[in-house]
Amino acid sequence: MNAVTVIGSINMDTTLRLTKMPKPGETLHTSDIFHSGGGKGANQAVAAKRSGANTAFIGAVGDDNEGATLLDLLAKEQIDISGISTIADTATGQAMIMVDDAGENSILIHAGANNAFHEAEVQQQKALIENSDFLIAQFESSLDATLAAFTLAKKAGKKTILNPAPALETIPTELLAQTDVIIPNETETEIITGIEVTDEASLFQAATALHQLGIETVIITLGSKGAFYHTATEHGIVPAFKVKAVDTTAAGDTFIGALSSQLNPDFSNLPEAIRYGNLASSVAVQSYGAQPSIPHRTDLTFE
Repeated sequence: MNAVTVIGSINMDTTLRLTKMPKPGETLHTSDIFHSGGGKGANQAVAAKRSGANTAFIGAVGDDNEGATLLDLLAKEQIDISGISTIADTATGQAMIMVDDAGENSILIHAGANNAFHEAEVQQQKALIENSDFLIAQFESSLDATLAAFTLAKKAGKKTILNPAPALETIPTELLAQTDVIIPNETETEIITGIEVTDEASLFQAATALHQLGIETVIITLGSKGAFYHTATEHGIVPAFKVKAVDTTAAGDTFIGALSSQLNPDFSNLPEAIRYGNLASSVAVQSYGAQPSIPHRTDLTFE
């Protein structure tokens, strides 16, 4: 069983369902509203845990009701929350998510406490990182904290997975040097590399550009088409499972967390782990909400 630590964001999500996205100046009625746990980091941790990984989290919440609720939700998942700081006079991260009838979403995020924990808090979690097989991070929390965590992980011989979302046009070279696996989607790939992903040739070109940044393993998620992977010794596209999507929120997070639960630390089963991640993601998009939609391992069957 893999040990996975995630460093990143924890948000209280408010999801609004509506028939279509509003135009500028337009007011629309919504058909539903609900609150749930979210944040890319927390979503990935929940996905890893529900697929069987021993999972820990490094992050922060505010000293408010939302923070207490989110800590309780993660604890109920049996995720190790000892690495989560509670920061006074700071709001817990929040996201407002609009989902239309086509399953597409539009998201607004207030980072709050997610950007209020830094290197000092990470250094206190050195043992947590050293006891992990994989360390996962995204770009919804402070970069200095992520870099500190990746540096500790690499010194301890652990594998690092970077989900560069939301995408930054310039990623610190020090962070890339500590990254073993990068998992962007098509849009994030274009922002990072300047290469528009339109076909297999452009996938190879983008992967090459990412390798040139010093990253050994590249996985580019392709939505309903699946995921493309490229290493020094193998490459290919692992097809997605065909389903009707009602809400794509947390689809990528589910893929990453589920994959990390199955991936061998030497990457010897990379295509198989990607296929498992695709399956978990295909189940997630068939339900509304971020964490409520993430499947358990017992929900997943290959047919």
